[in-house]
Amino acid sequence: MDLKDHIRGIPDFPKPGILFYDISTLLRHAEAWQVAVERMAALVQGYQPTLLAGIESRGFLLAAPLALKLGCGFIMLRKRGKLPGAVTGLDYALEYGSDRIEIQSDAVQPGDRVVLVDDLLATGGTMKAGID
Repeated sequence: MDLKDHIRGIPDFPKPGILFYDISTLLRHAEAWQVAVERMAALVQGYQPTLLAGIESRGFLLAAPLALKLGCGFIMLRKRGKLPGAVTGLDYALEYGSDRIEIQSDAVQPGDRVVLVDDLLATGGTMKAGID
């Protein structure tokens, strides 16, 4: 199955010059979504993660079922003010602006092996912020 057939590109969204890849068309087809998760699992399992960290918000839609398939935990990296309790955060640049990403301070413990999951990689800014 060619998963690209289930992802549509929307030009000039959210602003002119940006090509937005919409995965809602993939998610509405159960078989395509399942194939995507299975292919990601094949790539990720060699890292033997104890946690998958989904990046808000579309990363949650891939990381949660992937964590279940791999038998590991799931944690959320969220935008400012969305997580309860003590958080650690970082401001970072986006392709079309800036944002802040936060994680609960006790979400990752010594010895955890964490794989970050998002729906796409544009400039790498969000992924780098998640690593930092």
